[in-house]
Amino acid sequence: MSELDRLVSEGRNPRTMDIDLLPTIDVLRKINDEDKVVPAAVEKVVPEIAAAVDRIVLAFQKGARLVYMGAGTSGRLGVLDASECPPTFGVPEGMVVGLIAGGPDALVRSTEGAEDDPKMGARALQEIGLTSNDVVVGIAVSGRTPYVIGGLNYAKQVGATTVALSCNPASTIAGIADIAISPVVGPEVLAGSTRLKSGTAQKLVLNMLTTASMIRIGKSYQNLMVDLNPSNKKLVARAIRIVMHTTGCTAQQAKQVLAQTGNDVKLAILLTITGMGVEEARAALGKAGGFLRKAISDMTT
Repeated sequence: MSELDRLVSEGRNPRTMDIDLLPTIDVLRKINDEDKVVPAAVEKVVPEIAAAVDRIVLAFQKGARLVYMGAGTSGRLGVLDASECPPTFGVPEGMVVGLIAGGPDALVRSTEGAEDDPKMGARALQEIGLTSNDVVVGIAVSGRTPYVIGGLNYAKQVGATTVALSCNPASTIAGIADIAISPVVGPEVLAGSTRLKSGTAQKLVLNMLTTASMIRIGKSYQNLMVDLNPSNKKLVARAIRIVMHTTGCTAQQAKQVLAQTGNDVKLAILLTITGMGVEEARAALGKAGGFLRKAISDMTT
């Protein structure tokens, strides 16, 4: 109890003490007003996020992984971010891993008690064969979740890079990790309901970690997702539009070149711009380390 009293995220918000008396529109305005502080809190920790991104990029360059682990809302956000990387950036399953206390069942129903055993956190990392080249991001608003503490301590023993993402300053996990990211958003609209501002802050940080890391390893061209996996009608349409935007070709031409390259957007763009064949373009991309901009520059200068 005394420990909870010291956590910023568990405090009572003086600006919402009367929220149960307000009409719907004013309840929503209170929530919206509180949400406005989140981007400013994240802005203050951009240097720490950048340090984490640089370590993640190094891990990816070695063929290693980014591993998220958390419990409850924090764990679900980590699993969500990990699951969106393959379709968005065309990376293999398992390059970004999301672990949640209680396992997959915890994604759809409350298993909050699963977070109380630090050994389970260590065991989860053992089961995926954590190595010293991996990066582990422990996510816990309070910064004191035993599952996450156990995981980070095990990761340090292995020699992996460790990152703590919490919403309380000087948290327990911040003291364990190599890099501490601690956006402090203050007390919630409803005291202790950390799926609100704290959850939003975590989501913003996770977006930045994976998006910036993927950009840094060549998964974008300009501001386009040129490594996306066109696995449904929406993504096929997006792939066609990306080829059109980058090359100036027609929709029909984009469809034809995508069919020629097996829906490889990068290759389709390179073929259209340079006129080279598929295998030649594939070799050029490999020589450029997968960076489309460099491959185009090398072939057109």
